[in-house]
Amino acid sequence: MASIIAVCTSTKKGIRKEAIAEGMFKAEHGLVGDAHAGVIDRRQVSLLATESIDKMRSRGLELVPGDFAENLTTEGIDLHHLPIGTRLTVGDEVALEISQIGKECHTACAIRRKVGECIMPEEGVFARVITGGTIKTGDRILKGETRQ
Repeated sequence: MASIIAVCTSTKKGIRKEAIAEGMFKAEHGLVGDAHAGVIDRRQVSLLATESIDKMRSRGLELVPGDFAENLTTEGIDLHHLPIGTRLTVGDEVALEISQIGKECHTACAIRRKVGECIMPEEGVFARVITGGTIKTGDRILKGETRQ
């Protein structure tokens, strides 16, 4: 079963995010209080799978959720292979729609400087918030339809 490992936020851009117990996600906005919320339409929420983070851990890095500035750290779902437009239901309320896979890395992050690569440009996923609500650690993730 796919689930949320961590909900992470930061008040500034360009820094790692800190894990919080739960977050309020607002439709067409993102995680309330997060530096990236409401700024870019397609990238309201960022997601990264624990399985992707484990690839970097295998290189000897000690990493925790939020180190790649992701809002939601997941487990049990192959995020970066989902088609754009795939809907995800998180917990009992929140509906997300995958809007972008990967992103251009404009400046080398601390992880890239340390080991020579970063997973966010290839395996980070971004989503729009279709239906808002609360997401907390342990919430289940259900994959729904894909909008064409």
